[in-house]
Amino acid sequence: MRIAIIGTGYVGLVSGVCLSEFGHDVVCIDKAADKISQLNAGEVPIFEPGLDDLIGKNVAAGRLHFSTDIAEPVAGADVVFLAVGTPSRKSDGHADLTYVFAAAREVAQAVRGFTVIVTKSTVPVGTGDQLDRIIREANPQADVAVVSNPEFLREGAAIDDFMAPDRVVVGMDDGRARSVMAEVYGALDPAKYPVVFTSRRTAELTKYAANAFLALKLAYINEIADLCEQVGANVQDVSRGMGLDSRIGLKFLNAGPGYGGSCFPKDTLALVKTAQDHNAPIRLIETIVGINETRKRAMARKVEHAVGGELRGKTIGILGLTFKPDTDDIRESPALSIIQALLDKGAKLKAHDPEGMPAARQVMPELDYQDNVEAVAAEADALVIITEWKQYRSLDFTRLKSVMKSPVLVDLRNIYKPDDVRKFGFVYESVGRAD
Repeated sequence: MRIAIIGTGYVGLVSGVCLSEFGHDVVCIDKAADKISQLNAGEVPIFEPGLDDLIGKNVAAGRLHFSTDIAEPVAGADVVFLAVGTPSRKSDGHADLTYVFAAAREVAQAVRGFTVIVTKSTVPVGTGDQLDRIIREANPQADVAVVSNPEFLREGAAIDDFMAPDRVVVGMDDGRARSVMAEVYGALDPAKYPVVFTSRRTAELTKYAANAFLALKLAYINEIADLCEQVGANVQDVSRGMGLDSRIGLKFLNAGPGYGGSCFPKDTLALVKTAQDHNAPIRLIETIVGINETRKRAMARKVEHAVGGELRGKTIGILGLTFKPDTDDIRESPALSIIQALLDKGAKLKAHDPEGMPAARQVMPELDYQDNVEAVAAEADALVIITEWKQYRSLDFTRLKSVMKSPVLVDLRNIYKPDDVRKFGFVYESVGRAD
């Protein structure tokens, strides 16, 4: 099958590469010539485990191509995926569909014959209807079916999520698209990886509903963690006791500094705005958006308490800048809000992250970036673990204590057991654990 992917950001690139692995002939298209040049040179512009190997394999097999030209690949395509960005509008929090609509107009001019146009970008309910109208206005002769196929990719595990998904959701209002989309995902065993066919609006809403529910679980367990600290309970045990209930599940019940990344913050806000516009406000989600924002900066107070109540003039070492491990994505990372709060309180900061420092330097050049943990710890009054990278799970506490000004560890991800750290003479603070 011939497939064109518009946009080589995180979703577009991963989707295109994985579809080529399914055996399809895929062209990934982007206006950013430097990015396409990188990809054609074998360089991957994002960090995602295993992606570089998969790109090399499918380029060598002749199934994967990269181009700045939209006309020829779209004209020859059976399916065109729109995978461009939908950031939050600064004015009102709604999803900004400027790039999606612009891509649709260009695609409309280039299609030849019956073509399925698939929205992979996360878009509000009703966007498919708008795209249908825009395409037909741009090219009244276009024979297209507009489909919603939202992505459910976790950064750091995106390839596995695409190749072995919990489910694939496909929404359409044109029956001709069903067989085409079934062929797109024909490599998946339907007994293991179900493809859910539904209406277009239902598919659009499913994406937002799923992400908002996961964000809800995170915000909930963080509030329980605060209560645990006050009553002398252990949030990790509470999470396990809850999560072993099959109706609840263990995932997304890890207390921490709040959620971040490219999806949860903008998707929860977009759902809130959509619900308000349709006079069906979702009060729970409105509340967790506020909880999450205050949560991040509240973590700075935990650091302040750990160093004796005064941060001004103190040197704090930051371990982890990305919103989660195994990615280089710092968008809406809790680390950024925590760092800003620490700076506001007068702290001097050193930082390390295995993959996120190049991006962090662009937005926070004032930090002292170091190439390893020991350099961050040198003469520091405290170390703060914000992102649970594997490299931070086996710290040499004897060595770190010898180079730190004062041995203090604030573990915002509950990586360690308190006694395992305190036996080295450290002051240890974590989240939701009174011990």
